[in-house]
Amino acid sequence: MRASAFLYPWDVVGDKEAAARTAALGVRQVTLASAYHSTRAVTPRHPVHRIVTAEHAAVLYPPDAGRWEGRALRPHPAGDWAPAGEDPFGQAAETLAGAGLEVHSWVVLAHNSRLGAEHPDTCVVNAYGDRYPWAPCIARPAVREYLTALAAEAAVRPGAAGTELESCGWYGFAHLHAHDKVGGVVLGDATQYLMSLCFCADCRDGYAGQGWDARELAAHVRRALEPVWAVGGSEATGWAAVERLLGSGPAAATLAWRVQAARALQEATVRAVRAAAPPGFRVLLHADPAPYRCGANAGVDAGHVLGLADGVVLPCTGGAAAREAVLGPFAPHRREGAVLAANLTVVSGMGGSPGTLAADAAHAASLGATELRLYHAGLASDTDLRAVTEQLAELG
Repeated sequence: MRASAFLYPWDVVGDKEAAARTAALGVRQVTLASAYHSTRAVTPRHPVHRIVTAEHAAVLYPPDAGRWEGRALRPHPAGDWAPAGEDPFGQAAETLAGAGLEVHSWVVLAHNSRLGAEHPDTCVVNAYGDRYPWAPCIARPAVREYLTALAAEAAVRPGAAGTELESCGWYGFAHLHAHDKVGGVVLGDATQYLMSLCFCADCRDGYAGQGWDARELAAHVRRALEPVWAVGGSEATGWAAVERLLGSGPAAATLAWRVQAARALQEATVRAVRAAAPPGFRVLLHADPAPYRCGANAGVDAGHVLGLADGVVLPCTGGAAAREAVLGPFAPHRREGAVLAANLTVVSGMGGSPGTLAADAAHAASLGATELRLYHAGLASDTDLRAVTEQLAELG
């Protein structure tokens, strides 16, 4: 199975050994960040630094001034946390290619706290009227236009043979926020869905198109959540749990609108990337087969997305049941040449199991996976990377 390791440009630029070390793992490809959200990352082997604090969502290349001229929504270049030079992605891509590695860009779309802070009207607004600055509402035409333009520019970078689009869909309540204080109320994915529903002006119009008054629908959501706040949470999961909490009619209306908005973004984004890319450029989406789910792996309809993109990257960490849950719905829709990439965490400290990589990959392959993604070679310890090298050699 073809394997690709995730990296940030700051893992590579300034470290003369990084490219050769990555190639020695046994991977043929690197998925390299070109547009990324704010983060704090460890760099265990870099000769200059150990911690990189990316203070805001940024592009890791020089944005085209002509493309963004006159636009209210535009990407920000990285701050001084990025490697020196105008084009850290380009520098890293060239270095990796020199080690024989194929580079694909890694583009984070609908996850951007700075965008929400500077443009509050772009944010998801929950049923209580609270804004989520990290979550742009993808139903808003201005947001969709911005994300589409960003995808085309950030994906098709010099040196990239393809792209992987993360957060190409709805983002919602869940967020690794600084100094988080929301753990006192446990929210399963059903209640997270309710807390992720957007009630901005465009979404209110969208619900009206599904036959529901937005004020009445928001009241439904708040009533459904009242017991959750009272007892300290709900671990309910699955779409059936959403229907039990909200009622089948309101639940169906919200999902229909959200699927419509997500498809519009996904179709526009893939179309824009293809228009900007050379022939043979691969476009993959990070995805989840449950359309109601939000986040980095945005919920999609398996048949639709595999008819649209060249494939998907699927979260496969968490054991056999987790792999079956995400790969199972996609396998029947896979056409010849489409990619089903099993994304396996190989950082022990982040819940990964690098020592079982070969067995986990073999199980994923039996479920239809065609490629592997390893998250994340830049964050992993030396011990983890040694295990990855051994396991990939076992796979052959």
